[in-house]
Amino acid sequence: MGMKILAGNANPELAEAIANYLNISITKADVKRFSDQEIWVEIKENVRGEDVFIIQPTSFPANDNMMELLVCIDALRRASARRITAVLPYFGYARQDRKVGPRTPISAKLVANLITQAGADRVLTMDLHAGQIQGFFDIPTDNLFAMPVLVRDLKEQHPNGNLTIVSPDVGGVVRARAYAKRLDAPIAIIDKRREQAGVSEVMHIVGDVSGTHCVLVDDIVDSAGTLCNAALALMDAGATGVSAYVAHGVLSGPALERIEKGVMTELVITDSIRPTDGVQKHSKIRVASVAPLLAEAMNRIAHETSVSSLFE
Repeated sequence: MGMKILAGNANPELAEAIANYLNISITKADVKRFSDQEIWVEIKENVRGEDVFIIQPTSFPANDNMMELLVCIDALRRASARRITAVLPYFGYARQDRKVGPRTPISAKLVANLITQAGADRVLTMDLHAGQIQGFFDIPTDNLFAMPVLVRDLKEQHPNGNLTIVSPDVGGVVRARAYAKRLDAPIAIIDKRREQAGVSEVMHIVGDVSGTHCVLVDDIVDSAGTLCNAALALMDAGATGVSAYVAHGVLSGPALERIEKGVMTELVITDSIRPTDGVQKHSKIRVASVAPLLAEAMNRIAHETSVSSLFE
């Protein structure tokens, strides 16, 4: 019995980097689509009795990537894999983790049910939008954090300190405190009012940011409206500069243009989502790889050792 990696089409570069770190080859498989876009999977190697990890973030196109993951899980289950771990560096539908109004779904729970029923034995993900999503799964779930990777980058970029860690909303205060503790820096909080989905209005800043470089930390940057508005408010409050460190760069719609025109000097994201050409060429965006972090966690799962010790 051994460890095998199966790569979906969502982020093959990340899968390759993980495989290289672990010094193993990606399992040969055909993951294709028929002319009507039906997904078809054929595993080209024997996986009977193997510990198989499927690397497939469910980012855009979320529905296609999710269905591809489910079909891969089913193919492995029918091929008698000993254990199937769904590795989702980015868990799509995570923002639908509760009922926000009458007659609305909890889609994150639905997706958890789909992955479980397809035949996954466990899940490995990173920076879930809401921690309680781990409880939506009836199988073991490990939630990693990109923070060690991003904190290391922050220390390299700002060796002299003089930083203030800023949460772009009240819900991210725990994350901001964790960063601030590791960097021995103060924190500030953006108090904002969101009138409708995708639109945010900065109200005021809790904390003193004058004379410091502010670092906005968050789990997801989508349209970048919140980050750009927050950066402007921080500069107006006397910050010497503003950068942002975010685990998942969804970066949809006008995000790239907003960042280009905004006052943020830099946005650092991870490769949990496959960076587009526009992201890779953007003058203000850098990508930090989480491949070693994911690879180390996968190795520990395969050898039944502690994953939580990665963050101690």
